[in-house]
Amino acid sequence: MKYPNIFSPIEVGGVALKNRITMAPLYLGYADRDGGVSALMLEHYRSVARGGTAMVVVENTTVDHPAGSGASRMLRSDTDASLAGLSELASAIKGEGSVACVQINHGGRFSLGQSPFAPSAVDTFGKIPRAMTLEDIRHVREKFVEAARRVKRAGFDMVELHGGTGYLLSEFVSPRTNKRNDNYGGVLENRMRFPLEVLREVKEAVGDFPVGYRFLADEWLPDGLRLDESTRFARALSDAGVAYISVMGGTYESFNLPETFEKSRHEGYMADLAEAVRKNVVVPVVTAGRISSGKTAEEILATGKADLLGLARVLWADPEWPKKVSEGREDEIIHCAPECNDACMRQVLKAKPAVCMQWPQEKIDRYKARFSA
Repeated sequence: MKYPNIFSPIEVGGVALKNRITMAPLYLGYADRDGGVSALMLEHYRSVARGGTAMVVVENTTVDHPAGSGASRMLRSDTDASLAGLSELASAIKGEGSVACVQINHGGRFSLGQSPFAPSAVDTFGKIPRAMTLEDIRHVREKFVEAARRVKRAGFDMVELHGGTGYLLSEFVSPRTNKRNDNYGGVLENRMRFPLEVLREVKEAVGDFPVGYRFLADEWLPDGLRLDESTRFARALSDAGVAYISVMGGTYESFNLPETFEKSRHEGYMADLAEAVRKNVVVPVVTAGRISSGKTAEEILATGKADLLGLARVLWADPEWPKKVSEGREDEIIHCAPECNDACMRQVLKAKPAVCMQWPQEKIDRYKARFSA
């Protein structure tokens, strides 16, 4: 085989994966308006699983609606009313031969609620969130626990805590967004206390059900979280029994900076972050960041930068990427095109269905029709 590392099996949290390809969470706004699983969402995730991906991580589901929801069409895991839809989604993914995982999240200062809160009252695009009380912290911990139990009951194989992109869990760890002077602020040991509490309480609640972590390694901001501290946090997560660490860089405040935008145009641009984390942990590490060719993916794994590949828009643009790479048909891959300048994400921000401009017109029309149905 041309790419033996990509297509070698691995065990993650006691669960067998047939290869090293995972779908990293990607919010596309495909949920129903009430946060339920839609027919379009089922089609999307079923097609990714059918394409040969070993594990599908379902996007950013809210643990507390509307207070912690970061978008208008965000999937919900905060109520038993969501159980039937989540169960159907888990079955759709597993039915196509993939491991089914779902990411749970609280948006923190990026939430759309009337009074978003955060570790500290730090300016967020001109708005000031309310600083969390100890009661708020207790409440959110419980909401994560309830959501994780619900995900397990729905039939998923794993759950992932969202500690990336600048959302609530990462806001506590960052010295830029955490200015507290109690046991949850100040030195790193205090700033990482809350996410570690969430991990511990979730693990206690779900037993042997694997719990992964989406991990912010570097905010790419002058006063933000950097590798010297984040790698210490990664070690603490590993010691606490996390199933895997899915590494990413950047937040909503750095994604559009010229230097970040330029960096993101290159293949595997987050792999060095994953490598730094992997040196400090004993659990599998996932790397993301426009890994669009088999050659780059194989090199990342072969050189020990990561154990797993986290592909998001790559698999959304072409769900059959794994099959085409394994069968030597890379020239047939539909690639996410950097030159489109994130047209898909601009659609999401306007609450429209995200469609890839590289898709055949028939697929674009079908997705738009199913979105409005």
